[in-house]
Amino acid sequence: MADAISVIPAAVLRNLSDKLYEKRKNAALEVEGIVKQLASTNDHEKIAAVINLLANEYTYSPQANHRKGGLIGLAAATVGLTSDASQHLDQIVPPVLNSFSDQDSRVRYYACEALYNIAKVVRGDFIVFFNDIFDALCKLSADSDANVQSAAHLLDRLVKDIVTESDQFSIEEFIPLLRERMNVLNPYVRQFLVGWITVLDSVPDIDMLGFLPDFLDGLFNMLSDSSHEIRQQADSALSEFLQEIKNSPYATTGTRTEKTGEHNNELILYTRISHSFDTMLMLLLKSVDYGRMAEILVQRAASPDEFTRLTAITWINEFVKLGGDQLVPHYADILGAILPCISDKEEKIRVVARETNEELRGIQADPAEGFDVGAILSVARRHLSSEWEATRIEALHWISTLLNRHRTEVLSFLSDVFETLLKALSDPSDEVVLLVLEVHACIAKDEKHFDQLIIYLIQNFRVDNSLLEKRGALIIRRLCVLLDDETVYRKLSNILQGEPDLDFASVMVQALNLILLTSSELANLRNLLKKSLFDAAAKNLFLSLYASWCHSPMAIISLCLLAQTYQHASSVIQSLVEEDINVKFLVQLDKLIHLLETPTFAYLRLQLLEPGRYIWLLKALYGLLMLLPQQSVAFKILRTRLKTVPSYSFSGEQFKRLSSGHAFSESNDFNELQILEDGDMSEDQRDVHNGINFVSWLQQFQQVQERHRVHSKTQALARYSSTSSAKEIQRPEESKQPLPAPDMNSRPPSRSSRRSPGQLQL
Repeated sequence: MADAISVIPAAVLRNLSDKLYEKRKNAALEVEGIVKQLASTNDHEKIAAVINLLANEYTYSPQANHRKGGLIGLAAATVGLTSDASQHLDQIVPPVLNSFSDQDSRVRYYACEALYNIAKVVRGDFIVFFNDIFDALCKLSADSDANVQSAAHLLDRLVKDIVTESDQFSIEEFIPLLRERMNVLNPYVRQFLVGWITVLDSVPDIDMLGFLPDFLDGLFNMLSDSSHEIRQQADSALSEFLQEIKNSPYATTGTRTEKTGEHNNELILYTRISHSFDTMLMLLLKSVDYGRMAEILVQRAASPDEFTRLTAITWINEFVKLGGDQLVPHYADILGAILPCISDKEEKIRVVARETNEELRGIQADPAEGFDVGAILSVARRHLSSEWEATRIEALHWISTLLNRHRTEVLSFLSDVFETLLKALSDPSDEVVLLVLEVHACIAKDEKHFDQLIIYLIQNFRVDNSLLEKRGALIIRRLCVLLDDETVYRKLSNILQGEPDLDFASVMVQALNLILLTSSELANLRNLLKKSLFDAAAKNLFLSLYASWCHSPMAIISLCLLAQTYQHASSVIQSLVEEDINVKFLVQLDKLIHLLETPTFAYLRLQLLEPGRYIWLLKALYGLLMLLPQQSVAFKILRTRLKTVPSYSFSGEQFKRLSSGHAFSESNDFNELQILEDGDMSEDQRDVHNGINFVSWLQQFQQVQERHRVHSKTQALARYSSTSSAKEIQRPEESKQPLPAPDMNSRPPSRSSRRSPGQLQL
């Protein structure tokens, strides 16, 4: 310090701390001259002493004017050193940087001014302090004093110029600092950061694209800033990076790119770039880390901010097109981001999300290459519970696609998704239910899974009656189209045959019977059943259905009419007892009478033109007529139909046989039987010819119906008991009160006490 005092006059040192700026400025010029003279003699020891004096006695002084003088003095010393200044930067720059956090705004202002002058002199030599300078400028950009902010902006522009022309700048050392600052919410700091990202990205030698994952999330965070200017700057920066990714010749490193395409990209690159060989080499070494960025984009695609979601899904769209093998491990996460966006309230987002979804589904990825079928399946399963119909639909499309491409792998994860798929059958959307059924049909190609599906359906129908009422027909009809209708009905009948819940069995059979009689999808099944009396396959189907159709008298009668076993239909009608003729039965009978007028039973109505040949058909229909209330619409419909039956084909003998209950004797030969009524022959003849023991099947029907009667009586008794118990609980005191004594005066006179006329009263 003594050397410095001996070199610098006391007056200069005194003026350097003066409160007047002009005196401090003149003193600084004196210091500049002194340092310049010392530099000319290479007396760096005294120069170091002068700098230490300025730093320790002035910039670190508790007096604000001393600190101001010290800053201007350090800047003047640097100017005096000119090219030799780099030797003393370790002494000069730290005191200036320390002053950036000074409590006095004027000191902070002079610190910016001093560093600006220092930077102009040393230029690229002070790059070694860049991180510290950047950190200081980052803070000053949000300074409360407008003058300080203005000075900081001037210094910032100079530093940017120096960095862009320097070959000593280390992007690797800078990125951690940038990543740390990207989460700052101050709008001035955000503008400062975006400005630096844009500037550094414009430098050919700096690979900002390779470090994009480190600050990409911060840029996306700025898209939801309250300041329109910041949102615009962030969007501009992101658009520029996305364009670079699309134009990068090695953007799809490791993808399925043919060598010819790579060479073409290289040629295009070399023709477009007019920089030095080193610059070209740096560009060729740039790479795009799709994986890390995909993780960020997936999170941002769920942002509550609409613009952020749109930008994120746009990036994902481009990544799916360009990413190739790098994205394969991230397909599940990407799908998880796309599916909710398909139902976004903003149309632009929905459009991009749908396009991205189609692109992703179109990629033929192989599990051997890292494609995780289980993860994709898990994402699709999770979104089956989405509140949005479009998302649920696309999730089902993904499951269907995976089944078609990777059936073995999907079936290995079936236990994780099967329950959800089954529950989806109760979805409020018809389109979703139809797609679920397609997926189930694809799974049910295996008998094991087919059995599981049918069993679950029946269980679900049993638990949820509304599902059977609202969706039962849709589900059964669609399954019959996707799978074999006969197989579906056989399996349903087989399960219902042993159904312990008799009420449910009856309702389910009635529903299946109605679907069988009315659905166009089951026309082939109806045509097959019409051949039950002379075709083995049709007979087996008839008997398979008969076993469970026994739960409903009207279903059995309908089945017999469909199979043209008219005599057995008549026998079933005759077997009905009083308990069977209830409101539910009459409702079902009403439906059947109306169905007889539909095209399904056109053949039956035409057979009425030959009543002599179809005697048992006529008797069965008259039997139904007798069960209907005369004032009902169904009674009038059926009676009107029967009135149209021509009577000319009846003979007295036929009426006699019909009324006796034996249409034909055992002596009738088979040809006569076939002429008189198609298939309606005596029981013995049918046993021999068709292999159907109708007597035995009628007994089975009666046994099942007896179980239903017992069940109904048990339920009635239970209801009566519960009602009686409730009444007793409500009136406990009434039951304990003694019966009132009879009023003898009110009793009518006994026979012995009655006087006959003329008898005297004693």
